[in-house]
Amino acid sequence: MEEKIKARIMDANKIRRVIARMATEIIETNRNLKNLVIVGVKTRGIAIGKRIAQLVDDLEGVAVPVGILDITRYRDDVPAPKAKAALEPAEIGFSISKKDVLLIDDVLMTGRTIRAAMDAIIDRGRPQSIQLAVLIDRGHRELPIRPDYVGKVLPTSRREVVKVRLKEMGTADEVLIVEPAKLVSRKRR
Repeated sequence: MEEKIKARIMDANKIRRVIARMATEIIETNRNLKNLVIVGVKTRGIAIGKRIAQLVDDLEGVAVPVGILDITRYRDDVPAPKAKAALEPAEIGFSISKKDVLLIDDVLMTGRTIRAAMDAIIDRGRPQSIQLAVLIDRGHRELPIRPDYVGKVLPTSRREVVKVRLKEMGTADEVLIVEPAKLVSRKRR
């Protein structure tokens, strides 16, 4: 798929600094870190969650468990038969009941992914609280969802695509704004 990079918003150093700041804010907000668990939304939310957990451990000496959440079956934009076919069990591996759940995703836009993730979490128990951390907040909300921790607020148009690339996915750490292939080919005409 052909795409045009419009802007490189963050490089590896900037991502590292932003995640370190977010981890510090999370530590300052959560008095009882032993009650904190991290649930990363598949796929990039997991990598960001593991980085934050490592920083909490490095700074405070508290090992925060990290779980994996696939929200496919909870999405409202996937037809029911496809959602059921895509059923994957969450790889959480710990109880979320009475825990302070830190839900992590890479990009927040409409809020629909986070709504689906909260539904998936609630299906697994009743947490003490759910907090939300995102690397990028694009705006364009369709649901009343607001993150507690934000790496960067990035106003974009709806037609732009924000790509978060992480070394855990086999690429260099970076955040890009790209122009979709459809728009690139139209401009060439």
